[in-house]
Amino acid sequence: MRFFIWLLILFASAIGLAVMARFNPGNVVLFYPPYRVDLSLNFFIVLLVLVFALLLAIVTAIRATLAMPRRVEQYRATRQLRESGRALNEALQSFLEGRFGRSEKLAERALLSPDHAGLAALIGARAAQRLQQPSRRDDWLEKAHIDDSLRTARLMTTVELLAEDIKETDVALEALQALNNAGIRHTQALKLALKVHQNARNWPEVLRLVRLLDKHKSLHPTLSRRLRDMAYEALMPKASEDPESLKLLWSKVPTEDRHSAVVAVQAASAFMKIGQQIEAAAIIENALAAQWDPRLLRAYRQCAAPEGSATLLKQIEHCEHWLRERPNDTDIALALGVLCFRQKLWGKAQRHLEQSLSGGDLAIRQEAHLRLAQLHEALNQTEAAAEHYRRCALTTQQTA
Repeated sequence: MRFFIWLLILFASAIGLAVMARFNPGNVVLFYPPYRVDLSLNFFIVLLVLVFALLLAIVTAIRATLAMPRRVEQYRATRQLRESGRALNEALQSFLEGRFGRSEKLAERALLSPDHAGLAALIGARAAQRLQQPSRRDDWLEKAHIDDSLRTARLMTTVELLAEDIKETDVALEALQALNNAGIRHTQALKLALKVHQNARNWPEVLRLVRLLDKHKSLHPTLSRRLRDMAYEALMPKASEDPESLKLLWSKVPTEDRHSAVVAVQAASAFMKIGQQIEAAAIIENALAAQWDPRLLRAYRQCAAPEGSATLLKQIEHCEHWLRERPNDTDIALALGVLCFRQKLWGKAQRHLEQSLSGGDLAIRQEAHLRLAQLHEALNQTEAAAEHYRRCALTTQQTA
């Protein structure tokens, strides 16, 4: 409909101009002595329009010619961007498919465009890491500096890749420090920091990060428990070199961690090292009250208080109470026999040590025979002592 309207307007305009031209008697005189040119006004107008159109065409042609190099450059840049984007997509696809060599080659092609160079470098770094090429990985990470907008992604990638190589722990810590300075504190960054500090054996920081991740429920409980146990296994022996340091460390251990069998055993061993068997025994007793674990009983045997002390008698009472609750537990019987032996309650010691021999655990039987041999020696029963020493040796051979 609009087409017909414009067509009617065009026809009407043409008719109007034709009528005006027909009844237009004017003329134009161009005079330049000694020349004179007479033109009708209509012809002059048509000629003026044609000259204007010609000049416009010439100017347009000149501008197009001058703009040709820039247009060619834009075309090439557009084509390069398109090819680079295609190479980047293929590089990512190849990486996800596990074709790391092809992914790295495609990442090199994607580097041709500055718009894709940063992401291409990060993909190339990850591909080189999977191909176990640390030098190429570092080169790719260096190339990733070209795009400042990817700084956080580059730092995260750097920390993640270097955390996989224990030899690169120092460099990973530097990258982690840069990440912290940038204010990156999300869960994945904390997990990477945990891995780096674990490789660096920075156990206080490992404990802090584990507790922080536990608050966000970002760690599996089993993994969290294992990491905390590993941290205390490393910290307790070192702290036992100074009694004050050990007491300070133990005062900061949460109740949940104190009830862990691994932590309790390490703590008891550390306190025994500084001569505080009573504190060591209390640690084991509290842990056993929270959870029953044979490892705690084995450590409890080593925490016997001095002979004749009230603490040793209380330890014996504790073991008797446990044995009444678990009459067939050979670990308890052995612990009770050892404590009674320490208190020189020969009859009770012999009875409980012989009870512990009924179990199938070779380590328990070995220690029980050794304790019985020592008991018979103390009673001047040399033949019985020799027999238990012989059985202890046989059990040792079976264990080996």
